[in-house]
Amino acid sequence: MSNSHPAAHHLLGIALMSVAMLTVPGVDGFAKALSADHSPLFVSWARYAVATVVVLPLAGLSHGGRAMFPTQRRLAHLVRTLLLVCSMTLYFFAIARIPLATAMAAFLVGPIIAVAVAVIWLGEELTRRKAISLTLGFAGALIIARPGGGFDPGVLLALAAGFCYGFYLVATRIAAFTASPLQTLAFQSLVGALIMTPQAVATWSWPVVGEFWMFAGLGAISLFSHGLSIAAFRHAGATTLAPLVYLELVSSASIGYFVFAEVPDLPTLAGAACIVLAGLILVKRTERKVAAAVAERRAG
Repeated sequence: MSNSHPAAHHLLGIALMSVAMLTVPGVDGFAKALSADHSPLFVSWARYAVATVVVLPLAGLSHGGRAMFPTQRRLAHLVRTLLLVCSMTLYFFAIARIPLATAMAAFLVGPIIAVAVAVIWLGEELTRRKAISLTLGFAGALIIARPGGGFDPGVLLALAAGFCYGFYLVATRIAAFTASPLQTLAFQSLVGALIMTPQAVATWSWPVVGEFWMFAGLGAISLFSHGLSIAAFRHAGATTLAPLVYLELVSSASIGYFVFAEVPDLPTLAGAACIVLAGLILVKRTERKVAAAVAERRAG
């Protein structure tokens, strides 16, 4: 795509981020199931270990042995990896204690943090449409969570995970143009595995044969979704993509229903509707920009 049509780039970024957010809750489903018999620290390490085994050979073949990792802004890549490790580990602890829908709703403070940081730190514009989209998504999360009951420590863990994730989104935007998605994935997978190794050793538990496919799924789905999200940030800004994180709730509700026999009630469906509308508002605005750009090009 030509740089003369940034709206088309934004639409591609939105599409990539949407698919990523709809698939990543599959990792949460596997993690919740595995947390019944394994420590969340061990599960977190396994996710990175499996991803490392898959992505390192691919990065080596694609970029060569010496160029399989980012060569610029390595500190930014390290920071985003640390934030992701913290976010994921805290979230795995949360879903081991509370339902997926509740944990996800609390986790979704992340986009709020991302937008605030991007506006203040990166100088990105907070348009009225983005603000409306963000508000709708957050309202949908609140409808699903229905706060007001007894406070569960698991909710605090999910909130902390979301806080880390918000900063991770912005750090990903900063690092997105300094390396290919494959180089970024290779770096975060290897460094994440190394960071989590001591905790994994301390909480080690041997998987049974029937669990190996779930551990493999942790790494495979995570690689796929994070690869798409990294690519998305090469085409659109954090304030545009952050609200699309709310799409995770749609997938989480499906996993809860089909895997954990959690039947979505009316408030959950209403919250999901708000979240989908929040994403469609952004897509509709970008589609109009693309149409206008194409018309202008044809007229010229």
